[in-house]
Amino acid sequence: VIRHRDVRASYYGVIDKFRLQVSEQSQRKALGRKEIIATLLPSAKEQQPQKEEEEKRIKEHLTESVFFEQTLCQPENRPASSGPSLLTVFLGIVCIAALMLPTLGEMDSLVPLYLHLSVNQKLVAAYVLG
Repeated sequence: VIRHRDVRASYYGVIDKFRLQVSEQSQRKALGRKEIIATLLPSAKEQQPQKEEEEKRIKEHLTESVFFEQTLCQPENRPASSGPSLLTVFLGIVCIAALMLPTLGEMDSLVPLYLHLSVNQKLVAAYVLG
């Protein structure tokens, strides 16, 4: 919200420019910017026949002004952050499967002996999972 606090008849028709600059909160680099032109106009009670001249002057100024386009915020440049990556999900599943396998030394298992894990291997899997 931009407010004009010092409203005087002498300021009617004066053109002000405001620059909006968009950037990410964590970075200082601007993603885009745009200049906005504002003109102080009299209220409906105070308007005079000069209204047409003011509108022409404003339109001329608008055609001369330069607007900056957004330059760096293109969707293909940024990865979508819709959730955990595929690698993270896969690693979690592998760690859960490792914790469910039997420990070395268990004889009452239907799982082949080469799939039995040591206590240290299960600790690593639990650490990675946590």
